Amino acid sequence: MAAAAHRAGALKQQNKPHKGRKQRGAAQRRAAGRVPAKTLSRRRRRDLAKPDRRHRALQLRRQRKEAVLAEKRKLGRRDGPPRLVTVVPLHAAVVTHDALRLLQSDESALVHENERAEGFVLLCPRLKQRWRFVTAPMGNLHAVLDLAKAADTLLFVLDPLDGWDSTGDYFLSCLFAQGLPSYALAVHGVADLPQKKQTDAKKKLGKAIEKRFPEAKLFPLNTEQESLLLLRHLASQKQRHLAFRDRRAYLLAQEAEFMPSHDSDLVGTLKVSGFVRGRTLNVNSLVHIVGHGDFLMSQVDAPPDPFSLNPRVAKGQQRKGQDMEIQVGWFGAVEMEEVLKVLMKADPRRQESLQSEVIPDPMEGEQTWPTEEELKEAEESLKERRKVVKVPKGTSNYQAAWIVDDGEDGSEEEEEEEEDNMEDEDLMAEASQVGESSEEEECETMTVAESARDDLYDEKLDEDEEQMLEKYKQERLDQMFPDEVDTPRNLPARVRFQKYRGLKSFRTSPWDPKENLPRDYARIFQFQDFSRTRKHVFRQIEKEETEGAVVGWYVTLHICSVPISVMESFRQGLPLVLFSLLPHEQKMSVLNLVVRRHLGNNETVKAKEELIFHCGFRRFRASPLYSPHSSADKHKLERFLRPDVALVVTVYAPITFPPASVLLFKQRSNGMHDLVATGFLLSVDPDRIIIKRLVLSGHPFKIFSKMAVVRYMFFNREDVLWFKPVELRTKWGRRGHITEPLGTHGHMKCHFDGQLKSQDTVLLNLYKRVFPKWTYDPHVPEPVPWVRNEQQLPVQEVEME
Repeated sequence: MAAAAHRAGALKQQNKPHKGRKQRGAAQRRAAGRVPAKTLSRRRRRDLAKPDRRHRALQLRRQRKEAVLAEKRKLGRRDGPPRLVTVVPLHAAVVTHDALRLLQSDESALVHENERAEGFVLLCPRLKQRWRFVTAPMGNLHAVLDLAKAADTLLFVLDPLDGWDSTGDYFLSCLFAQGLPSYALAVHGVADLPQKKQTDAKKKLGKAIEKRFPEAKLFPLNTEQESLLLLRHLASQKQRHLAFRDRRAYLLAQEAEFMPSHDSDLVGTLKVSGFVRGRTLNVNSLVHIVGHGDFLMSQVDAPPDPFSLNPRVAKGQQRKGQDMEIQVGWFGAVEMEEVLKVLMKADPRRQESLQSEVIPDPMEGEQTWPTEEELKEAEESLKERRKVVKVPKGTSNYQAAWIVDDGEDGSEEEEEEEEDNMEDEDLMAEASQVGESSEEEECETMTVAESARDDLYDEKLDEDEEQMLEKYKQERLDQMFPDEVDTPRNLPARVRFQKYRGLKSFRTSPWDPKENLPRDYARIFQFQDFSRTRKHVFRQIEKEETEGAVVGWYVTLHICSVPISVMESFRQGLPLVLFSLLPHEQKMSVLNLVVRRHLGNNETVKAKEELIFHCGFRRFRASPLYSPHSSADKHKLERFLRPDVALVVTVYAPITFPPASVLLFKQRSNGMHDLVATGFLLSVDPDRIIIKRLVLSGHPFKIFSKMAVVRYMFFNREDVLWFKPVELRTKWGRRGHITEPLGTHGHMKCHFDGQLKSQDTVLLNLYKRVFPKWTYDPHVPEPVPWVRNEQQLPVQEVEME
């Protein structure tokens, strides 16, 4: 009998079958070149293998390193522009002339003096470097900030005893807020102090520097050897980049010449010579002269470099027989008279337009000729809306259409007329105030006796103090009772607040950003997607090679239609700084800036009060609005510039692509500029909705459980019925609504979600969208030299004596 076959039981161990090793090459051969659809949509870098990705990252790292080294080697060398060093004295007792004389003491260096402004060009063949030193005028805020916009290095000169005074500390605050390039600290005159005081002075300066400049080194300037150490430090220090100038070409004028036009002597062509910095300069782009506006260029010339590191080249070229004469120019530099080389001429077809505003078309909103479908829809709607109106016999259909029923009235037109009348009265009151102020100013400029000068000063001081006190009271009231207003008794509330509306929820209720826009919005430009446009413009700058003057070339720009005031300011020794504009940056729009109140300023600043803006490379005057910095779709108007939070400033201004620093100044009555706030450019967005809130308050007169009789919110029955749909709230968190009016004096019955307290206050919120005032002015007057003393007499009154 055959033995039975053995069968494995239920507990036998089951091992996984061996599947073999997967090979990538075999899988690719089996695919035969076919690629899944998901792989096609992935980026190329994700398909690279790990060694390839590592190799690619290494290549990118080497390219960045080589670019940084190339930029560092080029700056100040033969092929690059001279290192632009701005000398900023931080104390009134500092004499920069003595400190700069030590920098010129090197025997192997060549010095070219500048007769128009304090400064010189230093050529050092031994170090293979060239510098241009420009001294900032002491006390001139605009000149210091403009030079810092274009400088490669700021050289701060300190006093050996005090370091810096109040004016220097104020200038440092402004420079830090604008953006500080590479800097160096130097002190001159320590050796002139007694031997016992030198050690104490160095310790005192070291402690003061640690607060402002934690990692900076202080260079003494007493001997030639110390000056040579400072020059070596300036030649080898790491360059700090300013964001708003890295993507634009800019230039500090070395020479300027004004050629009047045939039509007028006040406007003409300005020829500006200097070294191109930043990016390649294209003649078809617009150029912005800081403090003066935007202009067109007609031509770019390439004169010979007046500050060449190797002047022997000129002699060698002369021996070869070229028609060239060598002579000493205004700066003592070697100038070569030859046929001027024209680099580029502007092409009218490719040149940017100077148009900054849209010309509104009054017929743009008119309806075109309707189609047949629209005519049929109109006829059907007319049949549905047809009303029966009693008319006398013989009246035609056309005449009957003009007969108004008794139930209709023109309340909306009356409200608009009354609102316009109120605005006209306000304008007349403002005009009378302006007239009175202008008469007072004319009286102040008259020559007065010495005995009456103190009385005049007291009167002016009293007026300023009264205005400041009134603003301070308004700010305190707004903090204690935010947005609360009193209901007028001589005017119905439904007329006074006819432009306001109620919202169920400020956060979630919808508000159309295109609704009831002002006429000024027809003059501005708006992007469909600003961030996408910004990325596209920056990507073009990085990838495309621009034709024009390369960085480091010495060029002469022919700028058209420039007023003669630009040349006059240059002749007075003020710096002339030019920036090329990116596409669309000459057009007007709505700018949103994030600012925070400066700690050294406590003055009350109201909304729509004129301020002076330094936004990137621009400087202008405007009247802004303030709103919270949040991610919501609606933002409540802040009536004052708050000292404790970051706010968004909304203003009409030319388009500027961020990043860019922002400084806000307020002009005093004596011409000085006080730093109010600092921040950065957020976006260019006209659709940002800023809502003004009004709060009407009432007092609970009688309380019956959840019902209450409220008075003093309105003063007639019609206003209660008008605002009946708006929701009520109380300061203690109750919510309710108006049930019905009581009597004819504005009392109303209200229902709440809980019992009120007798000391509670009933509130009604109304909202209206507001827009900034169009007061943009690119011409900002030069400030009076800044002095910390508040009680100093204005300059005009001192001169009258």
